[in-house]
This record gives sequence, C-alpha cells and structure tokens, in this order.
Amino acid sequence: MDRKDLQALSNVRLKEAKALLGVGLWDGAYYLAGYGVECALKACIAKQTERHEFPDKKKALQSYSHDLRSLAQVAGLGDGFSERSRRDAEFGQNWETAQSWSEESRYQRHGQKSAQDMFKAATHRIYGVIPWIKAHW
Repeated sequence: MDRKDLQALSNVRLKEAKALLGVGLWDGAYYLAGYGVECALKACIAKQTERHEFPDKKKALQSYSHDLRSLAQVAGLGDGFSERSRRDAEFGQNWETAQSWSEESRYQRHGQKSAQDMFKAATHRIYGVIPWIKAHW
C-alpha cells in the first residue's frame, strides 16, 4: 500500500460514511468517517518515505497505530493541528471530535448526532480535518 492507495482509501471511506448517514446507519458512518481521517494521516506519513530509503524503525512502528493524535505527530502535523486549532475554534473543535475516534469505535453504538458530528469534523469544507490534511498529503 502506498500514498496514493491511502489517499484513495480515505476518500472511499468518506463516501461510504456519507452513504451510511443517508440511510440512518449511524454506527458504521461514525466508524468510517474516523477511518477516513486515519487513512489521510497515514498518506502524509507515506509521503515522507523516500524511494529506496531504509525506513526508520521507530517511525515505522509508530505508523502502525490507530490513534489519530499519535499519527498526526508521526506525520509531522501535530504542531500544525495545534496552531490551526488556536487560531480557529471551529477547526479546533472538529480536531477534538476526530480525536475521540478509535478503532474500538467499531464495537460501540453511536447515535445520529455523534455520527453527523464525526462526519462534519472530518469533511467540512472550511473547518474539516481532512481538507486540512489534504494540503499536506
């Protein structure tokens, strides 16, 4: 899997989340919206890997995480998220919402508001987490 695969997977997961929201399947929509953020962050990490480069072991191991805050740090975006959040309260709230996601959410129930909030946090055209990440992937 390479950067382009992760970018495409992020976009597919968001389309799936939107489709599930449309038919009231909140649990899956919540999970897939968060998974879209994870894939976007991993695309940023993949961008940092040079062709024929032997990967740094610590960075490689840290990349096999589902924790969005940790992945943002590995991707070199942690400070950027903090700075944008300080300047823009709505973006900051969306980043907080996105960070509440975990791979364990696939085993949890999520209502309509929770699913819609996660999708908005991920995708909002101006204040969404993924549009901001896309500027770096």
